[in-house]
Amino acid sequence: MADEFYYNTETGQVEQGKQSTWSHLMGPYPTREAAQHALEKARARTEAWDEEDRRDR
Repeated sequence: MADEFYYNTETGQVEQGKQSTWSHLMGPYPTREAAQHALEKARARTEAWDEEDRRDR
């Protein structure tokens, strides 16, 4: 859909609608701003999961 936004990991740009191959896209996100913060959110989630794994050992 054209009203969804994607973060392109190859270019570092936000795209409106699917303009690139799925292998380079994160999303969809409801807003351009949400897509701009895709990597930050992914890093934060990964760090939280890693911390949870360390506590479970």
